[in-house]
Amino acid sequence: MSTATQEYTRVAVVTGASRGIGKGIALRLAADGLDVVVADLADQKDSLSAVAEEIRGLGRKALTVSCDVSKEDEVQAMVDATVSELGRLDVMVANAGIGVGGSVMDADIEAWEKCWAVNIKGVLFCYKHAARQMVKQGDGGRIIGASSICGQKGYAGIGAYCISKAAVRSLTQTTALELREHNITVNAYAPGVIDTAISASTVSGLTSFYKFLVANPLDEEHGAGYHIKQLLKIPEGVRTGQPSDVANVVSFLVSSKSHFVTGQTLCVDDGVHFT
Repeated sequence: MSTATQEYTRVAVVTGASRGIGKGIALRLAADGLDVVVADLADQKDSLSAVAEEIRGLGRKALTVSCDVSKEDEVQAMVDATVSELGRLDVMVANAGIGVGGSVMDADIEAWEKCWAVNIKGVLFCYKHAARQMVKQGDGGRIIGASSICGQKGYAGIGAYCISKAAVRSLTQTTALELREHNITVNAYAPGVIDTAISASTVSGLTSFYKFLVANPLDEEHGAGYHIKQLLKIPEGVRTGQPSDVANVVSFLVSSKSHFVTGQTLCVDDGVHFT
């Protein structure tokens, strides 16, 4: 990205932005001075509108878009709406994702493929159509995807999810090489245990494999993060993060200070994995 003085306000798209990490990223980018398009499934419309209002409260423009990232035509429409309403696209954060549990021996291929459709194809479609728009604009850009510590190594009971997040890591490296000549950096973040709704759904999916929650029900005192660490045998003492911890890393990756960083997957996990 050029270090010349910018004469325009940068525009970011954040998928899966109605809650959790996506919401945290959207609000952080708005605080950093970007106009933000927040996207999520149609049934998250009310939550998405609330996030948009918070962005406007920070003095930035906001646009809400209903988008199922597993459908390429909807991702294309999201990018088109961004350019039509806000004039350009400078940052794509392909954050949307889902979790699914189950052993390899008991694999429900329909459930696994649904996970891959969102977590792999969804990221691919966001990378593809954001890249096309950024190349067309000729000003460089930032593309960022959601991987996970589960993409760094396998964890029993969540094979589908691990596979999908490892794929994001590989896709990020490939895309970074292809877009380097266009001054577009491509990176990913790999969260550790973060207290979000997807953590709770992952706990639910893992229950059938580990039977852990039969004796230890998910409760407000412990929260999803505690149970995820128990289920995945993450070392005692590792902290549970907040969406803002991931948003801080994305803020750096979006900034001009990260111009020499591309093709990387940055772990945000309190030292669970070293890369």
